[in-house]
Amino acid sequence: MTPIRLLLVDDDPLVRAGLAFMMGGADDLEIVGEAADGSEVEELVERTRPDVVLMDIRMPTVDGLAATERLRERKDAPQVVVLTTFHADEQVLRALRAGAAGFVLKDTPPGDILEAVRRVAAGDPVLSPAVTRQLMEHAAGGSGPDTRRTTARTRVAALNDREREVAVAVGQGHSNAEIARELFMSVATVKTHVSRILAKLDLNNRVQIALLTYDAGLLEGDGH
Repeated sequence: MTPIRLLLVDDDPLVRAGLAFMMGGADDLEIVGEAADGSEVEELVERTRPDVVLMDIRMPTVDGLAATERLRERKDAPQVVVLTTFHADEQVLRALRAGAAGFVLKDTPPGDILEAVRRVAAGDPVLSPAVTRQLMEHAAGGSGPDTRRTTARTRVAALNDREREVAVAVGQGHSNAEIARELFMSVATVKTHVSRILAKLDLNNRVQIALLTYDAGLLEGDGH
């Protein structure tokens, strides 16, 4: 099995050393590089071709948000997992909107951080629906929620009824298998719908589908 190629980005050398130590022993993972600032990331990604970047959100010159936005504009962009000390933080939400596949807290147990990297490398987001909703509600009072809703609803209108149902189920945090059972279709069909939704709406991952359905007000009747 080809190991997951991981790039570590954090301005604290002790944090990087700790991450390298606790993750370097995993058979299915190879640490291909380290960076101390977001300004170093693009060149390192070009050189080392990581599958996943573990990215600190706060760095002195170029922060993790700006570095994530730049990375996700690349055609062959690696997945990004944001490292943060805050649960509900506007910068984390902006990083997710920019295309990060999830975030982990710096005090997360080592095994859980490793599992998060594995999940993201496999194409799964590492955010529970509750955490996603907490983040979105935390930022709901931010810039132009009404404008954001109108824009989101216009974008969602591009989906057909079945795609919209799948998008809402993704926003509710359901797995492909759960969506398949709910909507009486095969898992393969669910995957096809998710791929079409991502392509139609020009999104990077399931987290962004969840954010868009939330912005459009489609999750408000789900009992949460």
